[in-house]
Amino acid sequence: MRIGFDIRPLMDANYSGVSEFTKEILLAMLALDTEDEFRLYYNSFKEVSHRFPEFKHSNVEVVSTRYPNKIFNYILQKHLRWPKLNLVAGADVFFAPHINFYALSSSRPGILVVHDLSFLRYPHFFSWRKNVWHSQLATRKLARRFTKVVAISDNTKRDLVELCGLSPEKIEVIHSGISPAYRQISQESPQIADLKAKYGLAERFILTLGTVEPRKNMEGVIEAFELMLGAEPLFSDLDLVIAGGRGWKSDSIMRSWQKSKYRDRIKFIGYVDNIDKPALYSAAELFVFPSFYEGFGFPPLEAMACGTPVVSSSASSLPEVLEQAAMYADPFDVSDMAGAMAAVLGSSEVADDLRRKGFVQAAKFTWPAAAAKYLQLIRSMK
Repeated sequence: MRIGFDIRPLMDANYSGVSEFTKEILLAMLALDTEDEFRLYYNSFKEVSHRFPEFKHSNVEVVSTRYPNKIFNYILQKHLRWPKLNLVAGADVFFAPHINFYALSSSRPGILVVHDLSFLRYPHFFSWRKNVWHSQLATRKLARRFTKVVAISDNTKRDLVELCGLSPEKIEVIHSGISPAYRQISQESPQIADLKAKYGLAERFILTLGTVEPRKNMEGVIEAFELMLGAEPLFSDLDLVIAGGRGWKSDSIMRSWQKSKYRDRIKFIGYVDNIDKPALYSAAELFVFPSFYEGFGFPPLEAMACGTPVVSSSASSLPEVLEQAAMYADPFDVSDMAGAMAAVLGSSEVADDLRRKGFVQAAKFTWPAAAAKYLQLIRSMK
């Protein structure tokens, strides 16, 4: 069988949720399946292949087109409905790892992975440019054109039914995995010292990680940090570290930081390379994930795998994915978040219990297990 696989997410200069998913699930599929032929498709006018993993597998062929992306997306794919990407890839089944512009032949089956529908649920979290992009994608119509839609959580499946009108029978739920690279690193390890020196980190800090944008609720975690420090002198030596590149509508977040009386204790360190993340998670006293909406939530699971206790938002998919291994707080209630953070930081028993549960929970999510389920679904459509 020839499996067409859209690798356009791998063109990103800095990998994050969707690009990481695309890389990990593809490599896991290739490790399990040495018989089927994988046709990896992308379009780019510029040369971007240096951003891809190195595919040395004998059953892999990379297929590309060389149109300028705006012309390709808005004119060729959206309006002219050409070229048909599954035919260009020569695919028996076409796998789309993310919502994008797709002109496809209806003569061959396809699978679309939907990570979240935050842009439909909370459009005010996005810039007007991003909302225009999302409206042009026409997600509701797009999802109906695929034979099967995979949701990465039950929460996303519910959103697909409610917001896109899909039949529940059309949707499969397959949880994603996390890399085995995420493991606990001893505080005495030179890696921890090197990391703190590289990013200029304090000895003790609370960590949050995600794109600096409204949906991730960075303003809320800043306010919760301020409230906690003001109420409890015990935490006076703790810093707040915010990791992640700046996204849309980040100016208000930066203003909140600049106005904070604890501004010197709050550090933005920008995008963090994957190679540094295990040490960063391991070095933190607490990981806080206050997001208003997530389709899955990689960072809290990664933090758990590194032995860091987690305070998580109680919204969307997070209780489904993290279960009893996190302490939850209402992301819309700053005092609730501050209380949850103080409860973990103020009790070694609570923190140790969350660590133990976190190791067990994170171990449930592996890329080989996810890849096996995707391959089973693909083969069922042959």
